[in-house]
Order: sequence, then structure tokens, then C-alpha cells
Amino acid sequence: MATPPMAPPSMEGTPPPMAVQPPGTDMTGICFKDQLWLNSYPLDRNLVFDYFAISPFYDWTCNNEQLRQRSIHPLDPSHLSKMTGTEYSLNEVMEPHLFVFRKQKRDSPEKVTPMLTYYVLDGTIYQAPQLCNVFAARIGRALYYISKAFTTAASKLEKIGYVDSENEAAAFESKVTKETIDFKEVKRVDHILQSLQRKLLPAPPPPPFPEGYVPAPTAEAENGPETQQAGEPQQPQMDPIIDQGPAKRMKF
Repeated sequence: MATPPMAPPSMEGTPPPMAVQPPGTDMTGICFKDQLWLNSYPLDRNLVFDYFAISPFYDWTCNNEQLRQRSIHPLDPSHLSKMTGTEYSLNEVMEPHLFVFRKQKRDSPEKVTPMLTYYVLDGTIYQAPQLCNVFAARIGRALYYISKAFTTAASKLEKIGYVDSENEAAAFESKVTKETIDFKEVKRVDHILQSLQRKLLPAPPPPPFPEGYVPAPTAEAENGPETQQAGEPQQPQMDPIIDQGPAKRMKF
């Protein structure tokens, strides 16, 4: 059975040289892969922490490193729960492709505060971005495409409006030329209508009103100032919505 890799003799008891960025900062723009280590040792739940420890994402001041120096498995929860400070825990495992580590701060055996998340995907180690950064990136990308779509639509609408204005102007000019009044034609039509009117019999008188019929007062009689008295209240006008009844109102 393969044994976990050990640090070189000159590196025992001392942390490796500082990475380009200290662990705990935003390192989502980089990744780490050691093909020589992967060719020498299997990547499983027992050795994946040793592989993670040689990456620039590893914090050498964590509690897991103290357990490694005492020859205790660095992911042993029975020992980590009795310590306080920064530690790494293995949350999800899909051997041999995916391993998810969570960096957290332990204040007591029950109180743990998550800090960062790292994952090993097919031998490559990444730092997972924070949720707020993911939302900001997705929203920024969506706004970019929306703005681009509106710009494209506005440019096309301007071209369409310009063409429509030209077509409307040409149609109006042709309509004006077609609708030019010919007075000779008007006089000829009037002469024909007058001759037809003379040939037709006069219209018969309207039939008489039936007995007991009272004609409705005209608008002049209702609104005339001579027939209205100053003290009489006027009947309010009918409301076109209320006076139609609920059955006749428009439904939205």
C-alpha cells in the first residue's frame, strides 16, 4: 500500500515558502496540479489532504498541520473538535474525481464558522468563489447582453423609422396628386343630381302621431334660460358607467 508523501528533510518543522498570495485571500484566479505526485500516489480520501497540503491554498497554521506533526490523521474529527482555531474538513467525496474541503474557524466543539471552500477536481485544486461574487458576475453578464440587445434593437428601429418616414412622404404626395379636385366634374355631377331630383316625386309627409303621444322636449327647451327657474334643482347627468348597471359594465 502506498504511503503518504513526506516533506523533504530540509522542510521538516518549518512551513514552505510563502505563496504568491497568502492563504485565505481571493485566489480564485489560480489553480494547482502536481502531476508527479498524482503519478506516485493514489488520490483517495486518505491521501487527498496530503496532496492539498502542498498547494498554495494550504494554511500551515491550521489545526490539521498540528495533528500531522503529531502523526495523527489530519482529518480526524475526534481530535479537531477538541481544538480551537482554523481547520480544514472534508465535506464531500466522489472518489477519485471530486473532493471538497471547507476552511472553517472553530470556537468550540459545537460552534464552527465557515470561511472558504476548496475542491479537487480530477487532480486540479481550485478555490470556490463566494456566492456574492457569483451573483455579481452573472448579473453583470446578463446586464451586458441586455444592453447589447437594446442597442441592436434601437439601431434597427431607427433604420425602420427612417424608411417608414420616406414611404409615408411618398404616399402622401401621391395621394395629394390623386385627390386633386376637378371642378368641371363636380358641376357635371351636380347637374345630374338636380335633373334626377326634378324627375322624382316629392317625398310624402310623415305619418301623424298616435293619440295620447306627447313629443319629448327639445334640447333648446331644456337648456333655455327663459324656461328654467333659478330655484329649481337640475337633474344630474347620467354616468356612462354607473347607470349602465353591473351587467352592462366592461370587464377587464
